[in-house]
Amino acid sequence: MDVTSFVTASHASVEALKTANLLKSLSVNALISGERGVGKKKLAQYILPKAALCNAEDFDMLIAEIHSSSEIIITHVENSPNLQRIADEIDKSDIRVVATCSSNYHVSVMDDLFDITIELPALSERQEDITVLIAYFTQEAEQMFGVQEQFVFESNHVDLSENASSLRRQLFLHYLLADVDESDLMELLEKYLYDKLGSNNDYREFLHLYEVPLIRAGLKKFRSQLKLASVLGLNRNTLRKKIQENRAYQFED
Repeated sequence: MDVTSFVTASHASVEALKTANLLKSLSVNALISGERGVGKKKLAQYILPKAALCNAEDFDMLIAEIHSSSEIIITHVENSPNLQRIADEIDKSDIRVVATCSSNYHVSVMDDLFDITIELPALSERQEDITVLIAYFTQEAEQMFGVQEQFVFESNHVDLSENASSLRRQLFLHYLLADVDESDLMELLEKYLYDKLGSNNDYREFLHLYEVPLIRAGLKKFRSQLKLASVLGLNRNTLRKKIQENRAYQFED
C-alpha cells in the first residue's frame, strides 16, 4: 500500500473513490473532511499524486508553494492562521488545490474556495475497511519487527479513537510487546516515571500502572472476580475496592 493507496472495502469508501476518480479529470478545487485517521491525506494524494504537500499551519511556506506550484495539497485547513489570505492567493494563481480539514469545520471563505466536498466517515462506520487495514498493518508490523504472530481480531477491542492512526498504533504496540521481557518492561516504566516523579504522593499516584494491567489481565484470563481474588491472594472485597478505585480504566468481568 503506497502513499496514494486508499482502502475501498466499504460502500462509503467506494463512493469516495468514485468521486475522487471524477476529480482527477476535472480542474476544480476540492475539500476532503473527516476525523483524524480516516484517510483524508491518502485520498488527496490519490487525486493529485504529484502535488506538493503543505500544512496550512505553515503559513509562509504555503504562500511560497502556492506561487511556485501548479497543484497543491493543503492539509489541516482548520489550523490556518489566515485562511482568507490563502484563498486570495489561490484566486490570483493558476493552481489546482485539494485540501483536508477536520469534521464539522466550516468558515464562509471555504464556500468560494472549494467546488466540491468529500466527507469521509469514521472507521466505526466502515467495518469492511477495518478488516483490510488490520491485514495491511499486521503485514507491515511483521516485516518491521521480524515476527510472525497472528493478531487476534476482536472488534470490541479494536482502538478506533483516532481511526486508522490509533488502529495502526495498537497493532504495532501488540507486535512490539510480543518479545518484551520483564527487564524491558521495568526499563520502560522507569523511563516513563523518571520525569513524572516529584509530588508527595507519588506511590499512590502511580500504583495504577501496576494494578490496572494486573487486574485487566486477570479478569480477561479467569473471567471471574472470585477466581481472580483467589489467584492474587486477595479477599473479594479488596479486589472489588481496587476495581472501583480504578474504574476509569474500563475493566470487564
